[in-house]
Amino acid sequence: MTRDAPTNFIEILKELGPGLIIAGSIVGSGELIATTLMGAACGFWLMWLIIIGCVIKVFTQLEIGRYTVLTGRTTLEGLSTLPGFKLGGMHWIIWFWLAVLIIGLGQSGGMVGAIGQAVGMTQSITEKGEAFNEAADARVKAKFEYLGMLEGAGADESGIQDTHTNSDIPEAALKEPIDVKIYAVIVSLITAFLLYRGGYGLIEKTVMFLVGSFTLLTLYNVLMLQMNSEWALSFADLKQGFMFRLPPGDRNGIDPMLVALAAFGMIGMSAGELIFYPYWCLEKGYAKYTGPREETAAWYRRANGWLRIMKYDAWASMVVYTLSTLMFYILGAAVLNRVDIQPGNADLIRTLAAMFEPVFGSSSKYLFLFGAVAVLYSTFFVGNANGALAYTDIFRIFQRERNWTFNTNRLRKNLSFLLPVMSCAVYLGYSSPIAMILLSGFVNTLMLPLLAFAALYYRSKHKIAAIRSSRISDLGLWVSALVLLAFGLWAVWGRVQDIISRLSG
Repeated sequence: MTRDAPTNFIEILKELGPGLIIAGSIVGSGELIATTLMGAACGFWLMWLIIIGCVIKVFTQLEIGRYTVLTGRTTLEGLSTLPGFKLGGMHWIIWFWLAVLIIGLGQSGGMVGAIGQAVGMTQSITEKGEAFNEAADARVKAKFEYLGMLEGAGADESGIQDTHTNSDIPEAALKEPIDVKIYAVIVSLITAFLLYRGGYGLIEKTVMFLVGSFTLLTLYNVLMLQMNSEWALSFADLKQGFMFRLPPGDRNGIDPMLVALAAFGMIGMSAGELIFYPYWCLEKGYAKYTGPREETAAWYRRANGWLRIMKYDAWASMVVYTLSTLMFYILGAAVLNRVDIQPGNADLIRTLAAMFEPVFGSSSKYLFLFGAVAVLYSTFFVGNANGALAYTDIFRIFQRERNWTFNTNRLRKNLSFLLPVMSCAVYLGYSSPIAMILLSGFVNTLMLPLLAFAALYYRSKHKIAAIRSSRISDLGLWVSALVLLAFGLWAVWGRVQDIISRLSG
């Protein structure tokens, strides 16, 4: 049923939502983990990359979304119209995206593993879990105390150093307990049932609550850091952050370029979010309300109106996830980098919780637990909902060439149940959240130039005279495409250099 887009402010707010769902997917892995890891590894040097990574992709997002609203086609249906090689009736870019999706199970597995860590931090199930929590808490706390940044810094330095190097902690207590995996299984099963039974409304409301709550908590933490001279963000930090340079050299064996490339692929709109956003625009009804194209004044009015709503939605969500990204990056750089803490796989969430300790003290673990579960679960929840949409569409395009028939709604519901379980299985088989999340970010970076090409193709081949874009929008799209291409080539060249150095070494 077609209808005109609202013009009243309150009514416009009611029509927003797809971007907020995508923001829920962004904030967990991209912001809380990848961005914070980047801040911990690189300090303030890459703050400029955060801004570029969040803002520049919106122009590509809007063009891909514009195509969907005006045609009613899904993202993958649009990619099928691109020139180029097709295998089995599907464009090669869709096959590449399928590979990215499969690798993305690792990212989703990393998410559920991190959620398991967050819950296991405060409520152990086994005796080994309790011993691990005590040992890990002591290790992280000792690191802060040793560097003289928290209360207790006046303690004997040699004793603290011994604790930090784990010399008095039994080796068995340093191994991640089974508790984390038990919680990961429980969370995965709960998510599977919720997604199987839920719809757009449930997903939208759940994500808005989860993301909003932790974003406000993190904002408060960043503001309170400014009240403490030891942790406050200085003008020199800001100047360093906008020098448009990479940090000088590796730190603690971490390659800043690799972290930057992975983070760029995930912060803001990753390739996944760029593809998934139009699906949620369809779910919200933007294309349905616009209706099939007609050469009438009424259709042009509806089309322009709903494209305007989509722009409001995209830019509003961009403000939300850009602020979240900056806050997490600042926390990583201001706290973890200054005390030289690099989160490891077993204490990933526990180490990130240390960012809250300068403000909230001993209660930080519990506050962070609430927030971490909120945003990580938001990403896990939305990510699997996204995956069900994408896999269903791939099956639909594939079967169309073969005249197969199947119930797409049933397939989507079944995939909504199956994907969380598969993600958990990946985590149980390879319990390294950081590696899985960064690998997914890297392949997302490779996908970005392909989507930029698609956006330029749509702008060129699907022009409608009565629906004109501004010069700023045209310029932004070209700049976005060039930046995404540059980072894609940078990612490839970085891996080529790595291979060459390994062979020559």
